[in-house]
Amino acid sequence: MKDWNPDLYRQFEAERTRPAHDLLAQIDLAAPRYISDLGCGPGNSTELLYQRFPDAQLVGVDNSATMLASAQKRLPHCDFLEADIRQWQPSEPQDLIYANASLQWLTDHSQLFPHLLSQLAPNGVLAVQMPDNLDEPSHRAMRKVAENGPWQQTLQEAGAVRAKVLSATQYYDLLAPHGERVNIWRTTYYHPMPSAQAIVDWLRSTGLRPFLDPLPEAMQVDFLQDYLSIIDAAYPALIDGQRLLAFPRLFIIAHARA
Repeated sequence: MKDWNPDLYRQFEAERTRPAHDLLAQIDLAAPRYISDLGCGPGNSTELLYQRFPDAQLVGVDNSATMLASAQKRLPHCDFLEADIRQWQPSEPQDLIYANASLQWLTDHSQLFPHLLSQLAPNGVLAVQMPDNLDEPSHRAMRKVAENGPWQQTLQEAGAVRAKVLSATQYYDLLAPHGERVNIWRTTYYHPMPSAQAIVDWLRSTGLRPFLDPLPEAMQVDFLQDYLSIIDAAYPALIDGQRLLAFPRLFIIAHARA
């Protein structure tokens, strides 16, 4: 995919940061020394970690140069590293590996999650939050538009469809043999949005990227028009004119053995 757009991503920063805050609230570490924020994006999650653990050696990791530049500008006192999470390996065992809305972009979770757990120090914590919304109208509409337009072959060749995250039981079975405690929960957030176009704008910076990036600009415009018409019907206006965007997310906290 093309590089990320930090400005577009930050358009709904409060809504995106809320699950990051909720994940952090469930981490019961007193004074971690080494922390990595995997898929740190523009630094909104890294900022939460810095505020909670100001004395830790905190590194934000991302494969997007533009996102890292935005994060560094936001948090000049923090360290950031451009790297692929799949090949990432810290120089020191980590007390906390935190991944907010990043690991869903990667495949082979059956290998990735045990690998991340193995990078923890004794009693360290792996904390993960991932969107689990591929069955929501917002994402079913993406696939419907992709299958019914002049872009169909292009998107098939590009492999635009994102793989669904595993089930809670599958993640538990992956992590329990390697860790001390595994805590998993699923939360659905309901975000009031001012219009159907606002829902499209939210997803244009994330979920729609695999569908839009392979297309020339003119086709992107047509794709978004078709998508908007479905979203407008799928999320009707409520009594105050707002549209309610349901957004399920899966949370995982796994503790390394002592």
